[in-house]
Amino acid sequence: MKRRFLQLFAPLLALFLTGCGYNEIQQLDEHVKATWSQVLNQYERRAELVPKLVNSVNAYMVNERTVLTEVTEARAKVGSIQISVDDLDNPELMQRFEQAQSQLSSALSRLLAVSENYPQLKADGLFRDLMTQLEGTENRIATERGRYVEAIRAYNVFIRQFPTLITAKIFGYSVKENYGVSRQEEIMRDPEVRFDVPSSAAQPAG
Repeated sequence: MKRRFLQLFAPLLALFLTGCGYNEIQQLDEHVKATWSQVLNQYERRAELVPKLVNSVNAYMVNERTVLTEVTEARAKVGSIQISVDDLDNPELMQRFEQAQSQLSSALSRLLAVSENYPQLKADGLFRDLMTQLEGTENRIATERGRYVEAIRAYNVFIRQFPTLITAKIFGYSVKENYGVSRQEEIMRDPEVRFDVPSSAAQPAG
């Protein structure tokens, strides 16, 4: 009897779920997770570059220990926050993560600004290679965050529509917070990070 009941109503249930937007909600939700996963991948790549960068400048910046300490501590804070795509619904953890990433960005900016005072450092091949890698990673972070912002927007717009909003409430899907939306204009424009290394820097200061 139970089997016959399922045979009769399974097609109707499938039709209902399709017509009410359930499948689309699933697809959009997975897309949000996929885009955020790509953001995390790029943040992880940047974190991996930081120790190499600090080591490469350590011998040159003998008078800049404070800056190096700030970068190292910011990197450690980022590493202490374990996060995954399943934490998108944890505002407190996400805020801590965003703050840690912002602090690391600021510390790296100060480090790069200070490096301008060291022509021999800028002429170092390892340093220039790391700068190229960091530039590419920062650009990819901006690109992936832009895709994430758009994925969240599409998801939120869809589940607010009728009759999808009813389906969303029944199955426990709610509007997602768009982390980074306060920087949306910056994120969505073409990413560009430049670390100028003048050709004159190739000659050690006399």
